Amino acid sequence: MQLSSPKSELKKRYQIVVIGSGYGGSIAASRLARAGQEVCLLERGRELQPGDYPNSELELAKETQMNTPLGRVGSKTALNEYHVNDEMTVLVGCGLGGGSIINGNVALRTDPRIFEHPDWPQPFREDVTTRLARGYELAEQMLGTTTYPDNFPTVAKFEALQKTAAALNANFYPAPMNVTFKDGPNVVGIEQKACRLCGDCMTGCNYHAKNTLIMNYLPDAKKHGARIFTEIEVHHLARSDGEWTVHCRILGDSDAAKAQPERIIKAGLVILAAGTLGSTKIMFRSRQAGLALSPQLGHHFSGNGDVGAFAYNNDVPVNAVGTGPKAASKPPVGPLINGVIDTRPQVDNWQEGLVIQEGTFPSAAALPLAKGLKVMATASGKDTDKGLVDKLKEKYREWVSFFRGPYHGAVHHTLMWLVMTHDDSRGRLVLEKDRIRIIWPDIGDQPFAKRINDFLRRGTAVLGGTFVSNPLWSLLADRPMVTSHPLGGCPMGEDAWRGVVNHKGQVFSGDGGTAVHEGLYICDGSVIPHSIGVNLMLTISAMTERAIAILAEERGWQIDYRLRGYDNSN
Repeated sequence: MQLSSPKSELKKRYQIVVIGSGYGGSIAASRLARAGQEVCLLERGRELQPGDYPNSELELAKETQMNTPLGRVGSKTALNEYHVNDEMTVLVGCGLGGGSIINGNVALRTDPRIFEHPDWPQPFREDVTTRLARGYELAEQMLGTTTYPDNFPTVAKFEALQKTAAALNANFYPAPMNVTFKDGPNVVGIEQKACRLCGDCMTGCNYHAKNTLIMNYLPDAKKHGARIFTEIEVHHLARSDGEWTVHCRILGDSDAAKAQPERIIKAGLVILAAGTLGSTKIMFRSRQAGLALSPQLGHHFSGNGDVGAFAYNNDVPVNAVGTGPKAASKPPVGPLINGVIDTRPQVDNWQEGLVIQEGTFPSAAALPLAKGLKVMATASGKDTDKGLVDKLKEKYREWVSFFRGPYHGAVHHTLMWLVMTHDDSRGRLVLEKDRIRIIWPDIGDQPFAKRINDFLRRGTAVLGGTFVSNPLWSLLADRPMVTSHPLGGCPMGEDAWRGVVNHKGQVFSGDGGTAVHEGLYICDGSVIPHSIGVNLMLTISAMTERAIAILAEERGWQIDYRLRGYDNSN
């Protein structure tokens, strides 16, 4: 089902313009279209459908772009977008569906204790058990949240994580995930297929099994009349004659792009949902163009306490390399993430809680794993078990990987750790030479990194492997962090002295007070003012459901939340 419309059909004015198609933008478009409003959604990336995602090293390289201090490398609409900075590198998805295309599918709720932090506005805190809880329920229903079925094959990496949790007396459970495990129509009538257990969720699901936003909220928005346009980059917003002007540029090689690349679209209401970095960048440009905004713009940036590490060459098999198009002939890997070690219920201080998940290497990046993991393990790894016999076994497995490939030997015995906790959420985003940059001195030395590494080192010892902390630390002299869960930059607050938006997502219209710009909202991870310590997707979804429900209520619009099957012939 093609979701995007030809750019030649783009009009000069819409009642509502939604910028971005991640969880915030897709939910806003769906709900406002269900309320009977005229909605236009603009997405910078391309529309990719199952079958279009990369399956080889060359295809993955073509779908990678790098924003560096020296400039951009790769296509501006490539799927995997890395923002490289001295202190932190951020990975975001670029395409229709935003981060849902490349994320780990995990749908965890935020610990309610976090919302007691004073960074959250009081009216939001008062809604945690009511409107926000309802938002979680609506999102889980639309996204098809479930767990791995008991009647499916056992997954080695899940069992390795479970073994670690048991040995460390840590709370463990199957991950709630947005994956389909049976053929048939979903809640909005889109036909999906059962997961093939290939593990390639991170590079895009080619089997119609991953519940990305192109499987639910986006087709639902289209079915209710929303128009969706891709390869349109929004530069900035301005206010003119009581309306919003959306200044944008058409990307790609289409006739529309060649004939008139620069466009201005007018709107009565704008929902900015271009992601943490994208929305903050658009707001910086808008301020440069004259829009009055809070001095808090760019503040409260967080990497959500993300840490990645490896338990290399363990004594037990892990089978954590994706199989992609070879899934039918390989042992089942499972979805990208299957299990969760969750210490949050076991600690009194929520800031010390850890959420640990096992990851999967995508098949399109499998070729260099044997050498790459060996280099990192040699450079900074700490072997957790000793003895000549064990050493000989480890060397043998390394040679097996070199000669037989990543589905054998040391790589086959390597577990990827994916961890979330809490940083101090006091990083800063700035705009320099039209490039968004992260300023966060000594982020790699914050206490959370040591706390995580201590736990993972003990976890690796359970498996008898070599512990390799943050891979970049083994290759670079500095201690940069990597995150795929950026948040903040347009944080919510009680007023413009403390935030960029209020608890409803309305943008404050000055450097103080509570006055807002009429008809301008931000709905994405940029409004979250503090790390939440779990995968962001479900909380962004719940917060957006809440914000749009309030918006509709205040304007007298009725959102039809009923779900029923649709004719999918067009």
